[in-house]
Order: sequence, then structure tokens, then C-alpha cells
Amino acid sequence: MKLRLKKYLSFSLILLFLAFLGFRPKEKIVKVYLIGDSTMADYNDDYDPGKDYMKTRYPVTGWGQVFQPFMSKANLSSLRGIIQGDSVLVDDRARGGRSTRTFFEEGRWREVYETLNEGDLVLMQFGHNDAAENKPERYVNIEGYKEYIRLYVNQTRQKKAIPVVLTPVNRNYPWKEGKLQNVHGEYYQAAIEVAEELDALLIDLTQLSMDYFTQKGKEYVTDHYFMNFGPGIYEAYPEGSNDNTHFQPEGAKAVAGLVYQAMTQLKINQ
Repeated sequence: MKLRLKKYLSFSLILLFLAFLGFRPKEKIVKVYLIGDSTMADYNDDYDPGKDYMKTRYPVTGWGQVFQPFMSKANLSSLRGIIQGDSVLVDDRARGGRSTRTFFEEGRWREVYETLNEGDLVLMQFGHNDAAENKPERYVNIEGYKEYIRLYVNQTRQKKAIPVVLTPVNRNYPWKEGKLQNVHGEYYQAAIEVAEELDALLIDLTQLSMDYFTQKGKEYVTDHYFMNFGPGIYEAYPEGSNDNTHFQPEGAKAVAGLVYQAMTQLKINQ
């Protein structure tokens, strides 16, 4: 009994000594990588090198741009099913106009893959540009779309990181009898099928956004969430804007909140 007490006291003294010297256990930082298109992108900082965001693009805001506050330390306890760390850093690599194919071809995925560490997350949201048949430089057919998502999921797992497939956030159309309808056609279901096929985590952001926008109402989301406003309000849009794909800050925060809430329900298969 005395020997155990001496060992305990010795260990306690060592900890006190290390604390006195300023020693702290190394904090484990988990990175949450975002890969996708303009609805997810961060337009701050160097998105347009040398240009002032407030003058050239604001108020357009990707939901990934406002996602970091949802990954605060205060929220970590709600995310323990998928995040094992002391803090989270959001690394938004999404870029406007990119499809699953062009994001890969431009080397953007390689940059993420090479820096992935065990336990990091990759949230992937594509579909807006894959479906653009009138823009062959970005278009990807359904089978190609599914194949690239498979690639991102499988290569994320190669690095012992965690892939999360997101169906694409809905546009502000079409509305029918007061309810927002799916605008992404087969691409919506294709993302779900790949996630099920590979047993990957899934956030059905298409359905979540349709339901939430319907609840808020067409008039409200049109005026407050999407890029719809008259002339002379913002320097970057002297003639105003009529855009039902991209978000104003309030809309971006609403979508980021939907993603966060969905993440709290996810759990890694042990």
C-alpha cells in the first residue's frame, strides 16, 4: 500500500513539475476538407488573387465559407461520432464551376489527398456543374459522376481519413404548390447510390435543403437566402442580381447549419 502511494505521489509530482515548466499535451487537430463547387466555396482571401472580395463579389457566400464557427470546440461534444480530436480546422478547397471530373483533372484533389491525415474528414458535394450538358468543359454523365465519387471515397479511405458524401444543395427552383422540388435529377440519386454501395457516410443535403427552404417559404428564401436583389445595393452588382443558385450570407449560414446538424447524427462504423 505504501509503495503504491509513493508511486502515485511521484507521478503527481512529475505532472506538477511539467505543468510548472509550461508543458501541455499536444493538441490533436482534425481537419475537415470541403471539396465541391461554388455553392460550397470560400470567396474570402485569395479566391481571386489581388481583388477585394467586398468590391468584386460580395455578398455571394459559399456555405463552406461560414462553416468554421459550427466546428467550434463548444460543438465538438456533438460531433464525437465522427471527430476524435481537440479542435477542428475547416479547409475549404471547393471552387466555382468545378465538377467531379474537373476538380480531379486540375490537380485539386491531389493537393487534398497528399495532405490528408488519419481521422481527417472529407466532405464532398458535387452535382451542379456535372449536370451542365450545355458546358462540355465541365459536364460529366451519371456514370462518370458516380465513378469520381467512388474515387474520392476510396482514396480518402486509403489515407485512413473519413469520406462523407453530400447530395448537392438544392437551387431555388422548381417550386410546385408551395414546395421546393428536386432540381438535380438523376445526380441526386446517384450520389446516394454510391454512398450506399461503398457504405460511406451520407448527408442528404438535397432533401434537407428542400425541406428547410420549403418551411421558410419561397418569398423569404428568394429575398434573403439567394442572390436576388435590386440595383445599387452592392458595389459588385451595380445592376442587381437574379441568381437562384448562389447564396447571400444568411442563406450560406442556414445551409452550413443544416450540414452541421446532419453531422451530429453521423457515426463512424467501428
